[in-house]
Order: sequence, then C-alpha cells, then structure tokens
Amino acid sequence: MASAEVRVASTQDVQELCARLLAFNRKASGFGFDESPLQLASHDAEGRLVAGLLGEICAGWLTLHIVWVDPDNRSHGLGSQLLLQAEQQAKAAGAHGVLLDTFDWQAEGFYLRHGYEVFGRLADFPLGHERIYLRKKL
Repeated sequence: MASAEVRVASTQDVQELCARLLAFNRKASGFGFDESPLQLASHDAEGRLVAGLLGEICAGWLTLHIVWVDPDNRSHGLGSQLLLQAEQQAKAAGAHGVLLDTFDWQAEGFYLRHGYEVFGRLADFPLGHERIYLRKKL
C-alpha cells in the first residue's frame, strides 16, 4: 500500500466514514442500525427550559447522551419523570435496554435508584475522577 497522508477529516469524509462503518455493521450483524432520536424537554410556566433529555434508539437500545435538570428544579421528580417517559417511549419503539454514562460528581445515585446497574468504571476520566457506565433492561 502506498503511503497515505493523515489530515483533519472534512464534512464529506465524516459522512463517508459513518456510511462505510454502518454498511459494514449491517452486513456483519444483519441488523439495520437505524437511529431514531428521542428528545424531551420541560419548560416552566414562563417558557424557560428547566430540564431535558437527549438520546437515540438504535440496535434495540436507548442510548442517553444528556439528562439535565436545572439545579433549582431538582428533587421534585422532574428527572424521574423524564427518565420514565424516555424508557416508555424506547420500549414502545422496540428497545430492550438503556445505556448511559455519567461522572462521579453527577448522578450515579439517581440512576441506581431507578434500577440501573453499573457495568464499568473508567478511572482518571478526568484525572482524580471516574466516568461511570450504566445499563438497564427494559
């Protein structure tokens, strides 16, 4: 193979890389790997965003990327409401599990109280802290 130059990927490169990996995964697994976004938001009476959840359903799993509640609105059940609604929507869409990660200063206890289990910890991410990986069967 001839020498290849490594450089910053263009937008077109990124799209092509994703398409090629998706094609490989579909062929290898026989599964579609189509992603379906799951996006929820909660606003107060004045219309201000006070909580939200962003994720996607793919390959039978809901992957949660962001679950956020405004500090002034925590401990009132809003986060639980978001999580429950996301789980219900994911299950209705055919998902059988939920995957997420959090940091040791964030919400591990919250997820444990909602039936999630830790399946991995990555030390020193960032230095002196842990990144925690959790899952839940639906």
